[in-house]
Amino acid sequence: MSKDEKDKTQIIDKDLDLSNAGRGVWLVKVPKYIAQKWEKAPTNMDVGKLRINKTPGQKAQVSLSLTPAVLALDPEEKIPTEHVLDVSQVTKQTLGVFSHMAPSEGKEGSTNPVGQPDNEKLYMEGRIVQKLECRPIADTCYMKLKLESIRKASEPQRRVQPIDKIVQNFKPVKDHAHNIEYRERKKAEGKKARDDKNAVMDMLFHAFEKHQYYNIKDLVKITNQPISYLKEILKDVCDYNMKNPHKNMWELKKEYRHYKTEEKKEEEHKSGSSDSE
Repeated sequence: MSKDEKDKTQIIDKDLDLSNAGRGVWLVKVPKYIAQKWEKAPTNMDVGKLRINKTPGQKAQVSLSLTPAVLALDPEEKIPTEHVLDVSQVTKQTLGVFSHMAPSEGKEGSTNPVGQPDNEKLYMEGRIVQKLECRPIADTCYMKLKLESIRKASEPQRRVQPIDKIVQNFKPVKDHAHNIEYRERKKAEGKKARDDKNAVMDMLFHAFEKHQYYNIKDLVKITNQPISYLKEILKDVCDYNMKNPHKNMWELKKEYRHYKTEEKKEEEHKSGSSDSE
């Protein structure tokens, strides 16, 4: 679903069934190979047996055994059958389990005014009171499974392979398109000719009326003159800044400047206000 479609989707408030909100639920983390087996199992199959051994004054011992029916789903893949579950209490978090019952597609039912089915329901199945981490017993079967996973992870994704014929992925060209375009543009512009010095100075004065500082590249574009010839003229009418904040930029000499500094403006403003008084 695109972002625009999500924005257009109307958010609708639904009722949440809290009849099982007080029920305690376990949150169990299982290894990947068990999760893959359980995903393949049909809904009516027993996938494991859970045993809880309680000893007075001690922590309960919880273990899990996979059923032969689950192991038979893929007989070639050998996985551990016996597992231990480490139990930890949930104290500083509030976690819950929710379920969503969506209507079956194609079933005709009543709909509300906005087009949402009436029989779509949300349930809270319980509150998580314990977390359990399922870990296999370190037997020979588990060691072989772990060794195989390490071997697969260490295999390089790219390998060097010998070839018996030339593989040509690109066709070499005599010249690239951007080089041809650049040469044609330079040829169309022609060689820059030196204009009259007074005409170039007029263009410079007109440019410095807009901005106080310019670098040499901008002045070359404005005047369309050779850079060596332009520098000769700039040395006569401009100063080259060697310090920040306008380093490597050109500015008109004082005798050619027509703008006023901020200090002079303030002095004139003060003198004008004193005259009016």
